Amino acid sequence: MRNTAKITTAVLAAGALTLGLSACGAGDSGSDGPLIVAASPTPHAEILTYVKDNLAKKEGLDLQVKEFTDYVTPNTATQDGSVGANYFQNQPYLDDFNKKNGTDIVPVVTVHLEPLGLYSHKVKKADALKSGATVAIPNDTVNEARALKLLAANGLITLKAGVGNEATPSDITKNPKNLKFKELEAAQTPRSLDDVDAAVVNGNYALESDLKPAKDALVLESPKDNPYGNFLAVKKGEEKDPRVKKLAKLLTSPEVKKFIQDKYDGAVLASF
Repeated sequence: MRNTAKITTAVLAAGALTLGLSACGAGDSGSDGPLIVAASPTPHAEILTYVKDNLAKKEGLDLQVKEFTDYVTPNTATQDGSVGANYFQNQPYLDDFNKKNGTDIVPVVTVHLEPLGLYSHKVKKADALKSGATVAIPNDTVNEARALKLLAANGLITLKAGVGNEATPSDITKNPKNLKFKELEAAQTPRSLDDVDAAVVNGNYALESDLKPAKDALVLESPKDNPYGNFLAVKKGEEKDPRVKKLAKLLTSPEVKKFIQDKYDGAVLASF
């Protein structure tokens, strides 16, 4: 219920925005026009802007980048053709979104991983959290489950055996510190750090808030066998668009790998 209400409200708001995008002709430009890609500001739009400024022209690709700060509008805009592609999400999130919204968006190529982390302005170590501490977690289905799995992997809670990507606090079987959970929109979690004892923050929002995952996180996701790599995605049937193929090639180039390594210093990890 919590997630359905959030998605419905966001989709209604997205509809008004994407009508404006459609008026610009983004979805009707054809394979000869510019490829407009919806992206989260950090690091996705930064990586795309690097490609646009340094690599795209050589490949004959007219690339335009549109930034969005939520996790809904990029998919709704891709589905209705207001943009040609998006770059902001992982497979579990996309699977959940397609299922709940009747969309048919598909991944093209995985580019990077942003490790999810637990942060605090009040304690220096996770085990220093006091009994009854409040922890903010993302409230969208997949990222909430991911946050709970991170806490479980570090011994703060125990989840039901076999729980999947729809885990919620009700799936906690052991909570030795009696932690309380505050469910917030993902973008709000870093802003809550002065009001809660700790918060689980997505990598892109951590970067936008000047948090350094490798240094500041109390606990951090391991990249080993991690299913949460972020990818370029399109509406099904658009995978063979020549512009999309060119962008996929550029996003997995040695130049982009070096850009990610140099700029993010371990806070973003290339997945290719």
